[in-house]
Amino acid sequence: MTDHAYWPPTAGEPTLDTTLGDLLRDAAATVPDRLALVDGSAEPSARREWTYRELLQDAERVARALLSRYAPGDRIAVWSANRPEWELLQLGAALAGMVLVTVNPALRERELRHVLGQSRACALFLTADFRGERRADVAGRLDLPELRERYLFEDWAAFLALAEACDVPFPDVKPRDAAQIQYTSGTTGAPKGCRLHHQGSINAARFAGTRGGLRDGDIWINPMPMFHVGSCVMAAIGILALHGTHVLLPRFDATLVLDRIQEHRGTIMLAVPTILNALVNHPRVEEYDLSSMRSMLLGGAGCPAALVRRAESLFDCTISIGFGQTEVHGVVTQTHPADSFEDRMTTVGHPLPHMEARILDPVTGRTVRFGERGEICVRGYQSMLDYFELPEASRATLDADGWLHTGDLGSMDERGFIRVTGRLKDMIIRGGENIYPREIEELLLTHPGVSGAEVLGVPDEHWGEQVAVVLQLRPGPTRAEELYRYCRENLAPFKAPRLWYLTEDFPVTASGKIQKYVLRRRIADGDLKPVLSMI
Repeated sequence: MTDHAYWPPTAGEPTLDTTLGDLLRDAAATVPDRLALVDGSAEPSARREWTYRELLQDAERVARALLSRYAPGDRIAVWSANRPEWELLQLGAALAGMVLVTVNPALRERELRHVLGQSRACALFLTADFRGERRADVAGRLDLPELRERYLFEDWAAFLALAEACDVPFPDVKPRDAAQIQYTSGTTGAPKGCRLHHQGSINAARFAGTRGGLRDGDIWINPMPMFHVGSCVMAAIGILALHGTHVLLPRFDATLVLDRIQEHRGTIMLAVPTILNALVNHPRVEEYDLSSMRSMLLGGAGCPAALVRRAESLFDCTISIGFGQTEVHGVVTQTHPADSFEDRMTTVGHPLPHMEARILDPVTGRTVRFGERGEICVRGYQSMLDYFELPEASRATLDADGWLHTGDLGSMDERGFIRVTGRLKDMIIRGGENIYPREIEELLLTHPGVSGAEVLGVPDEHWGEQVAVVLQLRPGPTRAEELYRYCRENLAPFKAPRLWYLTEDFPVTASGKIQKYVLRRRIADGDLKPVLSMI
């Protein structure tokens, strides 16, 4: 028995060697009349439903319409909030052997131009308006050389009419063929397009779902945005693999979620802490009949134990905590409902079946010992194919031995449970000492005068890097000098930030993640000046 932080791949149920199109065909053949997809709109007149037989028929029509204009392997982009046509496009593109490029509907024109240009998308599907912006006008201004057509979901029938003249046979799609390109959030630079494949999407969603309690015929209430891997892969494909019902909400609204759980007798849901918090604090939550709920998957960020306890009590369900990223088709390690509450709150469980994991020293590249901190690396079928047309970035993330370097820092205990402690790119090396910003940020956020704290390293001629912090302060008398003393009282001296900056707001990505690289640039350019220097 080695004492190094390594977890071998576990066996159990084998992976499915299939494609998304064949998964749909199997469901339609097995349970043709079972409800497959439900439009969870608030307005009853807008709601639509599909059985598995109807879902396959409509997806095949989408595939024929696509094949009338494009070829297998072409990139088809979708820039829209949730709607049933989003899922139909995903399934149709899979049947046609095309690659769906998922675009966050909140992206602005400059960001959209980057995603469509870098992915070399040849078609764009979008809604005409989003949050008061004329998206049709934005799309019309794009002059990208490979973007041939733009289709409005409001004109869906006109697009489907293209299928009538198509006599192209469906291609022979392989399990390891690319199914999607999803763009990372861009917290460390320009977003990169992760090429995800059919095998990874299907099995990651299936194994994460079943570990979290998903059963055959379950009803998944989904308020997550479809552009995200947690929605179009984990939810939409996970429920398809178990022949269940996908209730797709147009957006997150706490009342809408509770209404749909009660109306459709929802049994499972994926959430992030902000969604969970809104649900348990809904003023009328205790008036709803939520007894049908059995399981909930939670990911995206750390979640307070008190919030989890409250949610499990209200929903009378067990919450499973997951860790993952787009590069691994979603969740890659996850707690089990049978794990102790302490393990579910302090760890992200074990790797999913057939995946192996180890914790590497970020400097030496060697596997660390149990309990020591390093980079979380995983290997197996869940790894993405690559970053689309970015070979150097791909090699930096997927090494020659097949290990995917997540960029996340963590540790593993003797039982194989993994803890996440921060981001590798955020790690600061000051005079040979490894300093982890998350530890300092969590301390500062316990101070009543601090509303936000981002710790980062800045170049220093003597130490290599110096610890800096950018703060948002609450109204009141709190000063940087007080916070520096607070850090010295509660941390080893070398961890206390020496450079202190103030800001009114942090730069964020379209999905709300803070961009530390922008803060570093502002400091380097002199746009942010220290209010306190202890150098």
